[in-house]
Amino acid sequence: MQVWPGQAYPLGASYDGAGTNFAVFSEAADRIELVLLHDDGSETAVELRETDAFVRHAYLPGVMPGQRYGFRVHGPYAPERGQRCNSAKLLLDPYARAVSGKIKWGEEVYGYHFGSPEKRNDLDSAPHTMTSVVVNPYFDWGDDRRPRTDYHRTVIYEAHVKGLTMLHPALPEELRGTYAALAHPAILEHLTELGITTLELMPVHQFVNDHRLADAGLANYWGYNTIGFFAPHNAYASWGDRGQQVLEFKSAVRALHQAGIEVILDVVYNHTAEGNHLGPTLSFRGLDNASYYRLSGDDPRYYMDTTGTGNSLLMRSPHVLQLIMDSLRYWVTDMHVDGFRFDLAATLARQFHEVDRLSSFFDLVQQDPVVSQVKLIAEPWDVGEGGYQVGNFPPLWTEWNGKYRDTVRDMWRGEPRTLAEFASRLTGSSDLYQDDGRRPLASINFVTCHDGFTLHDLTAYNDKHNDANGEGNRDGESHNRSWNCGAEGATDDQEVLELRRRQMRNFVATLMLSQGVPMLSHGDEFARTQRGNNNAYCQDSEVSWVHWPEQGDGKAAPQEPEGGQSLLDFTRAMVWLRRDHPVFRRRRFFHGRPVQGTHDDLSDIAWYTPEGEEMTQRDWDSAQARALTVFLNGNAISEPGPRGESIHDDSFLLMFNASPEPLEFLVPTGLGQEWQAVVETAAPEGARPGDGPKVKAGQRLTLPDRSLTVLQRPA
Repeated sequence: MQVWPGQAYPLGASYDGAGTNFAVFSEAADRIELVLLHDDGSETAVELRETDAFVRHAYLPGVMPGQRYGFRVHGPYAPERGQRCNSAKLLLDPYARAVSGKIKWGEEVYGYHFGSPEKRNDLDSAPHTMTSVVVNPYFDWGDDRRPRTDYHRTVIYEAHVKGLTMLHPALPEELRGTYAALAHPAILEHLTELGITTLELMPVHQFVNDHRLADAGLANYWGYNTIGFFAPHNAYASWGDRGQQVLEFKSAVRALHQAGIEVILDVVYNHTAEGNHLGPTLSFRGLDNASYYRLSGDDPRYYMDTTGTGNSLLMRSPHVLQLIMDSLRYWVTDMHVDGFRFDLAATLARQFHEVDRLSSFFDLVQQDPVVSQVKLIAEPWDVGEGGYQVGNFPPLWTEWNGKYRDTVRDMWRGEPRTLAEFASRLTGSSDLYQDDGRRPLASINFVTCHDGFTLHDLTAYNDKHNDANGEGNRDGESHNRSWNCGAEGATDDQEVLELRRRQMRNFVATLMLSQGVPMLSHGDEFARTQRGNNNAYCQDSEVSWVHWPEQGDGKAAPQEPEGGQSLLDFTRAMVWLRRDHPVFRRRRFFHGRPVQGTHDDLSDIAWYTPEGEEMTQRDWDSAQARALTVFLNGNAISEPGPRGESIHDDSFLLMFNASPEPLEFLVPTGLGQEWQAVVETAAPEGARPGDGPKVKAGQRLTLPDRSLTVLQRPA
């Protein structure tokens, strides 16, 4: 075999049509062997003799796409000094564009012996581990164009590749649970009819099913256990894992773009699947443990962990920062994705111990001409000290607003002293985002997500029911701010069932009427249930998969609550009401006063008691206040349109009754003479655009307990 010197950049395996260049970083290694693996079980080892700035490299003519490979690193094994090189372990390329196979768990993939953790383990891991794959980078994107949907027009749909598609009756069985399923017309039609602009995919970077879960007959279903930051997860490919997963993912992105839907990836750059000091040796640990991970200053055998997973990547290492930035750019430029949601993003800000808003990572993102131009969403917390950082990310970023979730849940379950904060969350959370120059669109609003109860379960369970996870119901959040509406779990009580349906409509309506960017969790639009499991991270089963309602007849699918189709119709109507009316998706915060140069002298927003009187501080402070009316003035939108034109819209009255009793609401005077009801969550149909009853100023309406009504007045 010919071996040429090759180049130190780019890192990874780069196929050019005639051969492949291999380059890998390790400051700890004495020698590195590139191992080519053959289908007959044999290996060819090539020592990487060329070194530039600790990058070993070589070019191999004739090595083609589909070739499996790995690295063996010869170097010091001294855990007490933070060094864990072991040439018996075949290591994945951190820059691998594809990964083949899966781990066969056993002592072979660990660097120590199970009975003697201090003793080095020299068992060969090659037959038991995953391998890297050389990938053909060429793909016909045709006329693919990113939708580039503005935040104020964005509606996010968080989904799991497998969970969303595994049970869809219109999908061929061989496509279910795969990237190809995302491109199927049935999925595209559902998303477009629902009004979704942006599909946020739960982790699709190559991840590992933990040893513990595999032994228990479970799986790392959610995928927050990354081992390959450039590789699409191979188990989601329908037709092979020797690079086919890359082509299939690209094809899905192209199809989604053609439907006008953006693709955002949920990414996990805060830790890897190698776990703590007792974890397996799969890649980074064996290449250069001290360069990739945050090690304890007191004893480098151990890892600093701000993620709750056993390790954290070393964010002050230039090689870690390069890895992350190279990965982000690759997914944007080569895979055409439209943005990222960063899991436990506070960890990315930890250069030393504290969360540093101006850490190197955020500086790099801000300056990067590629990454800075896509959607960047932070999950603004981790498990370390000072880890809850909602409202503290740089201006370029948006954030999952956990305070929005908590407040809206509290409001609708009737918690006291909630009204004032609810008003802030409804109007874009200016208390979190206005001071640093950000706008309402910095707030990604959600009531539910993959982590926690589904929307249905939020209204059906007071307590978590996670026994299927095998952890004695100890895992998962215990304080869910949920309310079962009078019965725990499944029930035949029609009053309870109707109240649950009303509560689900309340949550959906509130989400779509709030300033900021709304996010739905897959299946919530038709009342998906996990039967009370609020931590289904290990449930790769019908517990987590979306059960689709029977199409068109309103019947519930097996294991699903009744009312799924009617909730779907209501959710569609609310999404489109939002999309049709810019007053619900303003790009600037409300002024709370008349806006100079706009169409009328009324304030852009006003707050009223159910009696139609303007709210006073005493009203806001009342512990028992659970009802109010909000006036949104469509003639007082201060921001201009894309060509500098004035924006005019209809005006709306939002009437919220979160109390346990029916309340009379007086339609305030002085805001318009005649209004039409377009949303009534207490009515079975919920949303009634164009055909709801008309009401006059000064007229009284009775809102049933725990319900919401929206009145519309034409501009």
